[in-house]
Amino acid sequence: MPNLTEALATMEYGPSPESPGPALDWLKRAPFGHFIGGKFTRPADLFDAINPAAGAVLAQVSQGSVKDVNRAVTAARKAAKGWAKTPGADRARALYALARRMQKHARLFAVLETLNNGKPIRESRDIDVPLAIRHFYHHAGWAALVEDEFPGLHPHGVCGQIIPWNFPLLMLAWKVAPALAAGNTVVLKPAEYTPLTALLFADICAQVLPPGVVNIVTGDGATGAALVDHGDVDKIAFTGSTEVGRAIRGATAGSGKALTLELGGKSPFIVMADADLEAAVEGVVDAIWFNQGEVCCAGSRVLVQAAVAERFIARLKDRMARLRLGDPMDKGVDIGALVHPVQAARVGSILDQAVEQGAELHLAGTAVGNFCPPGLLTGLGTSNIGWSDEIFGPVAAVMSFRTPAEAVELANATRYGLAASIWSESATVAMDLAAQVKAGVVWINGTNLFDANAPFGGMRESGFGREGGRAGMLAYLAAPAPSGKERKALAAPAPLPGDEGAGGIDRTRKLYVGGKQARPDGGYSFAAPGGAAPLGNRKDIRNAVEAAAKAGGWTGLSGHARAQVLWFLAENLTARARDFAALVGEKEVAAAIDRALYWAGWTDKLEGRAADTVSGHLTLALNEPFGVMGVICPDEAPLLGFLSTVLPAIAFGNRVVAVPSQSAPNAALEMVQVLETSDVPAGVVNIVTGAQAELAAVLAAHDDAAALWVFADPATCAAAERAAAGNLKPVWAEVRARDWAGAEGRAGAFRANAVQVKTVWLPYGA
Repeated sequence: MPNLTEALATMEYGPSPESPGPALDWLKRAPFGHFIGGKFTRPADLFDAINPAAGAVLAQVSQGSVKDVNRAVTAARKAAKGWAKTPGADRARALYALARRMQKHARLFAVLETLNNGKPIRESRDIDVPLAIRHFYHHAGWAALVEDEFPGLHPHGVCGQIIPWNFPLLMLAWKVAPALAAGNTVVLKPAEYTPLTALLFADICAQVLPPGVVNIVTGDGATGAALVDHGDVDKIAFTGSTEVGRAIRGATAGSGKALTLELGGKSPFIVMADADLEAAVEGVVDAIWFNQGEVCCAGSRVLVQAAVAERFIARLKDRMARLRLGDPMDKGVDIGALVHPVQAARVGSILDQAVEQGAELHLAGTAVGNFCPPGLLTGLGTSNIGWSDEIFGPVAAVMSFRTPAEAVELANATRYGLAASIWSESATVAMDLAAQVKAGVVWINGTNLFDANAPFGGMRESGFGREGGRAGMLAYLAAPAPSGKERKALAAPAPLPGDEGAGGIDRTRKLYVGGKQARPDGGYSFAAPGGAAPLGNRKDIRNAVEAAAKAGGWTGLSGHARAQVLWFLAENLTARARDFAALVGEKEVAAAIDRALYWAGWTDKLEGRAADTVSGHLTLALNEPFGVMGVICPDEAPLLGFLSTVLPAIAFGNRVVAVPSQSAPNAALEMVQVLETSDVPAGVVNIVTGAQAELAAVLAAHDDAAALWVFADPATCAAAERAAAGNLKPVWAEVRARDWAGAEGRAGAFRANAVQVKTVWLPYGA
């Protein structure tokens, strides 16, 4: 160790270790059982929780079985009714008490997190633990407000939650805090590699919460699968890989379980020529290297404008060479250990493949054990595995671009859409790029900023649903469940009346695609009332989606401009009320006109919000349309159901491929003339009639349809959810007979499901 004179001359850092003593003392109670019904169970079927930096066993924990999961869900169900009926103020006190106790033991949580995860102590101590505590404080406030702010909604019931190893405590807080605030009970499965801070949290729950409100079952993927498959779990919230998320989407299809998926990412980090390059370099350090790259939203695809690319890469290499790799318990260390030998081997394998595929790898050191030095991949193409796949190690891939348009094209050339970071001294340039990048979170001149009041979540194969803020609370609340009578009424799809074999078919009715009437590829079938109706098929859906994709100008219009079109539509529908009454009756037509006026009124009134988050930042939660949406309209209200589902979707900027009532589709086809005379641009509304189950599955599987609504029988809803597992689009499936003429036909759920939240972080007043 250098003396003072030598240290001042070299400016080298000496060791500054954090004591593991208190955490190791707490671990002496190992081996650990599960935490079920307010108590720890007898340990059984043990496996090791290791310290990845030292390769030593920290403790042994229990492998959860199907029986253990059953016991935990039973305990949660037993506690659910009482916890849901607990006054919001009392739930608020409980969450506040959790936050206070976590704060009291913050150093213990931080040390235990670092010992078990391998991340540097300064990240656990200064970022992860304070943010986790912040979530419980924040959601204590929501617990006190939930009855006033979310009237008519209720907790789902029992929530199954599965979290990853990269942020063990923070991900726990993201999920448990809003679930409890909304009145749900929880069964949580921590990651197999990093269960220890969850078990420490269980200790605190035992002091504060009624038995069964929070239950923790440790184990591997089989334990998580048992939780997903359990028939008495009402909601699943999962953070992890896209592959597992896809399997969960398929496994829960048709179960009625609510679902939030926060999945993988390969986020772009865009550096414009006018950016503060030193700040952007530190952004890469913060996004990739300080956390070992073990962040799903890390900006690991670094895109640098060609004019400054050479200088920027040189600065990155210089900064990379000065980072300190070593014992994560040392407060002066920048990069700790990867979480497990399996992960270290995976990172090494991807880097080897990237080099084999033509990339040049620059490493500031040599990989030893679970320690991977910081690195850069250069000279690679978009098909290189180092550019396309998550590495989850401290290695960034760098590529240059020439124009902003090319930057957007490269940024969006991925199946993911979790986050993005944009660096420019021009607010106009930065906000223009932020609007075009497909990502649920966009940081401008910053990266990896999080707060309990800021929604976080992805698009595309990065999942759906949001955690944090108002949107995160909504994810843990539900509308009233359908009654048994409603389920029975929708037990089977309505039959297609008639067939092609009957004579005298009137072929004057056609599909409506891209602003034109088109003959159906699938022929015709009798329908009543109104005569024959065309039968659309896969090809017709493909054509309709293509037409909707070309109508992007509608999304770019202001809410006011779209409102004028919907007001005009209501006016023209009124003028043709008598014609529609012959098909569906005067009462339904009157309700349909009212519904058109209602959504015309809402079109320019869906507000985003500026969230109070990190000092020096303006955090905007913006409502962004999905783009192309599929809508399977209800069968029981041919005109009113069609307008009640299509109009909210287009009101907020989406373009729609609608499949109207199966048994009486002609009321929707009669709307073609109203659409054409109301200045609705071609491709904004496309109508394909036919067998709803078949067409729903086609829309669900179509990669260019970004979201899908299904109001149909259980089998059709289940098939659509199952088909959507391939591309992980959000599916709003309702197996219920709504009162379309009443308040249910204009519920807030239509507004919430017509948009996705994009969170944009802007420096402000710093």
